[in-house]
Amino acid sequence: MGAKTSAVRSLRVPRAGSRGSLKAEFVGRARAPLRAVPTGRVPEESEGRRSLGGDLEKAILQRGLIISTRDENTASAKTPQVSFSKSDIPSSKSTELPVDWSIKTRLLFTSSEPFTWADHLKAQEEAQGLVQHCRAIEVTLPKSIQDPKLSTELRCTFQQSLVYWLHPALSWLPLFPRIGADRKMTGKTSPWSNDATLQHVLMSDWSVSFTSLYNLLKTKLCPYFYVCTYQFTVLFRAAGLAGNDLITALISPTTRGLREAMRNEGIEFSLPLIKESGHKKETASGTSLGYGEEQTISDEDEEESFSWLEEMGVQDEIKKPDILSIKLRKEKHEVQMDHRPESVVFVKGINTFTLLNFLINCKSLVATSGPQAGLPPTLLSPVAFRGATMQMLKARSVNVKTQALSGYRDQFSLEITGPIMPHCLHSLTMLLRSSQSGSFSALLYPHEPTAVFNICLPVDKVLNTEVVHKELIKCGLHPKTLEQLSEIPLLGKSSLRNVVMRDYVYNWRS
Repeated sequence: MGAKTSAVRSLRVPRAGSRGSLKAEFVGRARAPLRAVPTGRVPEESEGRRSLGGDLEKAILQRGLIISTRDENTASAKTPQVSFSKSDIPSSKSTELPVDWSIKTRLLFTSSEPFTWADHLKAQEEAQGLVQHCRAIEVTLPKSIQDPKLSTELRCTFQQSLVYWLHPALSWLPLFPRIGADRKMTGKTSPWSNDATLQHVLMSDWSVSFTSLYNLLKTKLCPYFYVCTYQFTVLFRAAGLAGNDLITALISPTTRGLREAMRNEGIEFSLPLIKESGHKKETASGTSLGYGEEQTISDEDEEESFSWLEEMGVQDEIKKPDILSIKLRKEKHEVQMDHRPESVVFVKGINTFTLLNFLINCKSLVATSGPQAGLPPTLLSPVAFRGATMQMLKARSVNVKTQALSGYRDQFSLEITGPIMPHCLHSLTMLLRSSQSGSFSALLYPHEPTAVFNICLPVDKVLNTEVVHKELIKCGLHPKTLEQLSEIPLLGKSSLRNVVMRDYVYNWRS
């Protein structure tokens, strides 16, 4: 057993009368706290226990519970919890919002003060806003603007905040979101679907744009970007963002087939949420193990688990499972998490470059049938890159009358639609803080497959904030936005859904 001091022994018992066998597992927990699972929540165990003798059941349960409780206290004292479920995150108050790496499809701001300043920008204001974006001009607005409608600076900054960059750009097709977009694309013209030559040209241009984005990211001239396919989304982040000192990539959701293909290409990756649940092993130093090492340690744990049963004197009453049964059980676990947030894959360092080449050459990256057949993935970025097209988020203000105790009152709203990236959300909230005198509320609608990008990832060291900002000063973001994106994510698998600002203080809920 030796170095495995923080291992928890859990007993899995097959249903009474089944041909399965009793199996003791060692589940390593190097990062997240352990929890004793209530008996009533695991039907397989509760049914199997009824088939055992009373004394044997008590001995196993008492010993397992003592070990679980001891390890939970040890782990809790050493390691903070990695991620949170939606129910774990309460409403919080702060002068700043937590970083949210999910892509939003819609924002709905409401306020008691009008948003008329956002309507009908003059040609000069629109042009100035585009120039400010392209030249990454930093604009700091006053804490409160007396007459927003007459503020040219506010209107230009608003225009600047709505810009994003896209490839490919096909105005008659909705290119985000791509997951589940078949219905919206049905009936749309797609001349490349049955033209192999045209498909080759599209993919060739896409590969050039993708490589350009990665090079900008590596040189810290682009803070992050998204690759949106019809099956999964990839978030690439520059070194220094989200608390990591290396380039990182998150892929979600994934399948067993995609993960196997990545392993075959030599891409080292981890499954942060599976590791947290105990299905993935880690070394004592905390570094993730490769697939082969992980398999070897798993087999060793199988042998050690039965040695433990021998110590208890119950080995004769328990049949050891054969290798095929163990393999089938492991494959079942892998398939069960497919297409779920728990299947998120984390890649960092030089492996992100290998991932780049893998995605460029991956045949399953592009659909072969259906409305999206032959259409390359969508690239989304906050800064310009080779082959990109400048796009604008759509903004619309609405004034309505709402019933109040004393009659009716004016309620003003501003709706933003499109692929709203993290930097844009932060820029808009900073802008509205000034225009609405520190008082507004917002409903946020995330693209659900990207909510898992808010998980807290293991970091090797604490980064110097000043050094990070200095290195990323030319990435095209406002310094305050850059400061927020440098923070370690806290939302877990959730994302911001409701934000209220009162007297310049945020109250948010995920």
